[in-house]
Amino acid sequence: MIILKSLKEIELMRQAGKIVSATLAELGEVIRPGITTLELDALARRCIKRSGGSPAFLGYHGFPASICTSINEEVVHGIPSLRRLKPGDIISIDVGVCYKGYFGDATVTFPVGEISQLAQRLIEVSQSALYKGIDQACVGNRLYDISHAIQVTAESAGYSVVRNYVGHGIGSQMHEEPQVPNFGAPGKGPKLENGMVLAIEPMVNAGTWEVETLQDSWTVVTKDRKLSVHFEHTVAILEDGPEILTVL
Repeated sequence: MIILKSLKEIELMRQAGKIVSATLAELGEVIRPGITTLELDALARRCIKRSGGSPAFLGYHGFPASICTSINEEVVHGIPSLRRLKPGDIISIDVGVCYKGYFGDATVTFPVGEISQLAQRLIEVSQSALYKGIDQACVGNRLYDISHAIQVTAESAGYSVVRNYVGHGIGSQMHEEPQVPNFGAPGKGPKLENGMVLAIEPMVNAGTWEVETLQDSWTVVTKDRKLSVHFEHTVAILEDGPEILTVL
């Protein structure tokens, strides 16, 4: 069942989203070669708690950290560790926050120092795919209008979208109905209604869309070990158009 949110609930999610975006901004300022992903996790936890929220991922189905840190060929769910970032890496940082019982969720892929042209183009196309999807998050459209816009943007640039992992509804739970695939035929799926809130999150690969999970049971990587980029925003569907809740 898709749960529609009241204006009061959306305001709480807006506050959660501000904590998410502030945390990502603070992390972006310190990302550099030599820093460990465990240091990034500790900084994120401090930022979230200082802002009155709690890390949504910590302990979620047993996840051992406050953020997901996925590097290069890692698609999602990378676990922070003592691994140090190297020049030319890209790192996707996924932040989830609970604030007064409501959730916000966003991801940014950051460059580490100077990166390759391929990596830079993959980042640009993936971010564009996210915003093309958000443009379709309008009352009266269908869910897969979002999916199709993301797929076309990525594939027309020669990339692929991950099919095993998708976006989701969000509200008083981190993951709610509906699932939001990053591929699909336009005009299909549930009709979008005022009060829906979706976490829209294209995961775009330089090579194949196929992925696999490492032995830690969390980290998902591209099957061909080519680069992957992940962007995400929490978006409220309102009568006057989509509102991105995970912006400062």
